[in-house]
Amino acid sequence: MEYIYIIVAQTGTRPAKLFRFLTKKPYNHVSLSGSVDLSEMYSFCRTYRPFPLPATFNREIVGKGTLGRFDYIPCEIYRIKVTPEQKRKYNKVIKHFANNRKIYSYNLLGLIAVYFNINWARTHSFVCSQFVAYTMDKIGIPLEKPFSLYRPDDFRNFPNADLYYAGELNCFYDDMMTISKETKAVRPLIHRA
Repeated sequence: MEYIYIIVAQTGTRPAKLFRFLTKKPYNHVSLSGSVDLSEMYSFCRTYRPFPLPATFNREIVGKGTLGRFDYIPCEIYRIKVTPEQKRKYNKVIKHFANNRKIYSYNLLGLIAVYFNINWARTHSFVCSQFVAYTMDKIGIPLEKPFSLYRPDDFRNFPNADLYYAGELNCFYDDMMTISKETKAVRPLIHRA
């Protein structure tokens, strides 16, 4: 079975608090991961911890950077079953963004367009939710509206996405790391003569 994970979360940054006030939604950030332990988690977000801009495609690491500033990050994690071909396409899209991240930027104007429900797709600029919807579209998962109109809260009701976890992000990540270490510790050692 192959899966992709969608993580919707609410950090305590000033922009996140502002977005929560404006949208009245519990979560205002969304990321993608190809692994359940979230060791490979990506989104469009700030590049440097203290400043909201510049922002672009970034790998997010739980407990570090912006996510490391907060001991409590409420989240929901959704799991989408994908085919091996869709997973291959997902990895290709992520690799493309990683290799070309300098040409991408945070879609600040698009953020305003999304708020007013204006479909305005920009070639090299995304907000977090547009990036996630764009990626879903590119790997062959049908969207219910143009990718540029997606908001983080839309992924809480995304077709074929099952709620995998609801709670606190740091706790989930710590539990996954503990399970990973225990699994490695109990693996039998293979001795070759």
